[in-house]
Amino acid sequence: MHIDFAPPSKGTYNNAGSSRQLANYCEHEALEWMEKGIYTDGFFNLTEDNIYKSKVIKDIDANIGQLLKTDAKFFAIHVSPSESELRAMGNTEQEKAEAMKRYIRKVFIPEYAKNFNKGLSEVDIKFYGKIHFDRNRSDNELNMHCHLIVSRKDQSNKKKLSPLTNHKNTKKGTVMGGFDRVNLFQQAEQGFDKLFGYDRQLSESFEYANTMKNGNIDDKLKMQEQELQESKQYFTGEKKKEKYQSSEKENMISCNLDGKQKNKHSQNQQSNSSGDSLLSIFSLGESNNYDATPTENLQAQKRKKKKKKGIRR
Repeated sequence: MHIDFAPPSKGTYNNAGSSRQLANYCEHEALEWMEKGIYTDGFFNLTEDNIYKSKVIKDIDANIGQLLKTDAKFFAIHVSPSESELRAMGNTEQEKAEAMKRYIRKVFIPEYAKNFNKGLSEVDIKFYGKIHFDRNRSDNELNMHCHLIVSRKDQSNKKKLSPLTNHKNTKKGTVMGGFDRVNLFQQAEQGFDKLFGYDRQLSESFEYANTMKNGNIDDKLKMQEQELQESKQYFTGEKKKEKYQSSEKENMISCNLDGKQKNKHSQNQQSNSSGDSLLSIFSLGESNNYDATPTENLQAQKRKKKKKKGIRR
């Protein structure tokens, strides 16, 4: 899961003024597809779907109590699942979109609120989200992601909330609380795995990426050793699984063969029982000629009986 906070700029992400420019950007994909007759959802927040852009702009721009002209009025956040994560979120675009909304509402925003360490919950955060599919990509890679416009002030328009502050859970001073982005990334990742039952490999975790990018040599070596150990366990587990499946297959074949042998034996017994009268025709004497016809064999038996009678006389 890739989560980033767009840095303020003079263009789309200029957050010192109105949110109109960012809202327009978030809606550009929807307008393109609406022109082609393809329906797309509007903005969403914690409880509502298909919210009009005009309402988003009005609500965000009005929630700026006690902020200076040059202060940030809102923040832009991007939430982009990996291809592997997207596959765990559903099969169709609609399923993935609904899953994304559920993730934002049940995991990301609650963790975002708690991370300010001010006793806040998801209901205190004023935000609007817009899902993009980026269908114009030339390849077939999944690329659904979500843009969030989050107000600088809470729902009550009283508390200032900045995810870009460098303060972390401070108890004294001008800034109380703070924000720990590393903790947010970790909690948001764990929440995703729990929500969708996702089996995350170490190499795709935030911990791994953060260590390999920012850790010291010892930390990187430990992480690589841990990854190697996990790979060995995975490989061994797969081999055991293959061995188990092979054993199960052999057992099934053996059972089938035993069943066929039993059925064959049973059929032979039935055939022997039903064929006693036929076999008795050919067992009248030990000198039967099996190349002769039944009539010829009967005539031979009669001659043999006559011969025996003549001897007795």
